[in-house]
Amino acid sequence: MSELSHRLDRTVVIQAAPETVFLFITDSARWAKWWGAGSTIDAQPGGAVFIRYPNGVETSGEVLEVESPKRISFTYGYKSGTPIPPGASTVTIQLEPYGSGTRLNLTHAFGDPKVRDLHVQGWRFQLSVFANTVADAVHANPDALVDGWYHAWSLTGDAERRTAFAKIADLAVTFRDRYSCLDGIEDILAHVAASQVYMPGITLKRKGTARHCQGMVVSEWAAAGPDGKELISGTSVLTVDPGGRIHSVTGLVSPAM
Repeated sequence: MSELSHRLDRTVVIQAAPETVFLFITDSARWAKWWGAGSTIDAQPGGAVFIRYPNGVETSGEVLEVESPKRISFTYGYKSGTPIPPGASTVTIQLEPYGSGTRLNLTHAFGDPKVRDLHVQGWRFQLSVFANTVADAVHANPDALVDGWYHAWSLTGDAERRTAFAKIADLAVTFRDRYSCLDGIEDILAHVAASQVYMPGITLKRKGTARHCQGMVVSEWAAAGPDGKELISGTSVLTVDPGGRIHSVTGLVSPAM
């Protein structure tokens, strides 16, 4: 192998714990979800690395070192030999805690700067796919999380409401809408209790399927009165931490028709 003095560096933050992120680098089933069906990795020194991209291009390599759940290094090249053959470059991925998530630092070392430059956009895209793949696995059921939030707002009993919020939300959760500017679970509990006094019998429900991307969930909602008639509707934007707990919610009200 020629001297690999030309580096491509890329850093991304992923909404999952390092131990979870590491699984998607070292477990073949999860590896294939990132790269493409049929891709495999044997995550031990000397183990084979194989990638089959969705367009049919294949690369192969060999694992050089593994330090769970912090680091993996492997060689990388194209089975066709173009633009580089197997073994002609090395990829190193390092993970470190970043808040409640993970910062991934990638270095791809090449012998030829022109070949390095060919891979810049590829890694920008591929690590974006990776971040989404991991986050989608961590937040696999956003509908249930959203339903839990709306259900808690509809409960009339103080103890029941507290228990419901505690299951899904961080103690420091914030809530913002046109009528609220709330910080912390105690503030939200008091606000919801008051809403049940001044708007008795009101309930909130999800409309349609919630959408998730890297720890952010968007859901349509409707508020109904005691007779079940829809009174108002809008959109909720929730941020969710890597542990699956709601960190913040912003409510947007749809304009009247």
